Amino acid sequence: MYEATEIKRGVFWVGAIDWNIREFHGYTTNRGTTYNAYLVKGEKTALVDTVKAGFFPEMISRIKSIQDPEKIDYLIVNHLEMDHSGALPLIKELVPNAQIVATDYCSKGLVKHFQHDWPVQKVKTGHELSLGGKTLKFLEAYMLHWPDSMFTYLVEDSILLSNDGFGQHYAGFHRFDDEDGHFEAIMDEAAKYFANILMPLAPLIPPILKKVEKMRMPIEIIAPSHGIIWRAHIDKIINSYVEWSTGVARDQVLIIYDTMWGSTEIMAKAISNGLCKASVENKLVRLRQNHYSDIVKEILVSKIIVIGSPTINEGIFPSVAQLLSYLKGLHPLKKKGVAFGSYGWGGEAIEAINSEMKAGGIEVIEPGLGVVYVPMNQDIEACFQLGERIAAHLND
Repeated sequence: MYEATEIKRGVFWVGAIDWNIREFHGYTTNRGTTYNAYLVKGEKTALVDTVKAGFFPEMISRIKSIQDPEKIDYLIVNHLEMDHSGALPLIKELVPNAQIVATDYCSKGLVKHFQHDWPVQKVKTGHELSLGGKTLKFLEAYMLHWPDSMFTYLVEDSILLSNDGFGQHYAGFHRFDDEDGHFEAIMDEAAKYFANILMPLAPLIPPILKKVEKMRMPIEIIAPSHGIIWRAHIDKIINSYVEWSTGVARDQVLIIYDTMWGSTEIMAKAISNGLCKASVENKLVRLRQNHYSDIVKEILVSKIIVIGSPTINEGIFPSVAQLLSYLKGLHPLKKKGVAFGSYGWGGEAIEAINSEMKAGGIEVIEPGLGVVYVPMNQDIEACFQLGERIAAHLND
């Protein structure tokens, strides 16, 4: 028997905890995740989002701890993706007369996903649904992170059910940000989630936040569809989203590299030493020992990215190429980049890295530094000096 958690009077978390998932959308979820669904009870009852299909029994058990699931009147679909809507056919089979509420875009997607032509009450930004004592107000959140996405706001309770906005892949026994005792880990996962899911959509986020303010939606609780519910650190997570979505970053340099026989690694360490001499915070990250989804979280908060690769087959080392391909799709904001690497005779990797960074919207600030075979003393000194020059670029 699973128990629901009351968020405010008449508002309950009835989701599921996935303790063991370790991969999601191609990135690592080392702390698991949750699929958050919310039951809102007025004179009528609405279920906001569902869970991944395999977790349907857990969600239903939690609903049953409050009421008979067959008495649900509305099924609110904030987002079509299957980790949120996967259990929709199962709950619809149990409650066939429940009214589905979604955006127009979502209503079309429901047919594609489930091959059911269910009647849908279509809503737009500003539309309201009264449950009797509880009022739901809807806000379309186009491309945050799918075209069908929307937020549901509980007017009387000042709760924003934000779906994938403000989420984290984090499985915990507690439901709230002030209960868990691991706030730094929660924020770490929130940053990783933003970097891997929302970074390419960052310019769309400030207008949505302004729309929330314009629509006079005071927020006391943010209840996302993954992870912990925010109630004690509302300003912290909103301010972080503002910074992340506008390219604000620390004066940090991130050195990302891979190496075949150690030469590129020698270069990376020498560049880091030059940055240290200039008292600049920097981190070294070797690919194949760090997953690219963790690396992009560090890219999110770094001003300059230094990428190193040996040349292989007239191109970039595979692990570095994978990162650059992934990063190009994320299109990080206001980043500067530098390439380096070792080679035997061609040295094509450096120009290829520069090209990939430019394609991803990263400003290349140095032509790049290449070293033939094993770095000699003068090569190590050149890398050290590159680190010092990179430090100077932080203030450009």
